[in-house]
Amino acid sequence: MANAILAAILSFLIPGLGQAYAGDIKKGVIFFVIAIVIAIISFFTGFLLSILSLIFAIYAAYDAYKMVE
Repeated sequence: MANAILAAILSFLIPGLGQAYAGDIKKGVIFFVIAIVIAIISFFTGFLLSILSLIFAIYAAYDAYKMVE
């Protein structure tokens, strides 16, 4: 059985990893691809999308936590 706290931490560090740990590989890959796209765009545009990247990581952690709970 997956641990909700561990899933949240994994997903905060690498969005999608917590979802994969919770058993939903497809959702984990989707979250990971979204995080990569946000990171690439924020690299070229600056600070505003970096904040969006942080918000997405927090949402991914919350989602992974709720998936396991």
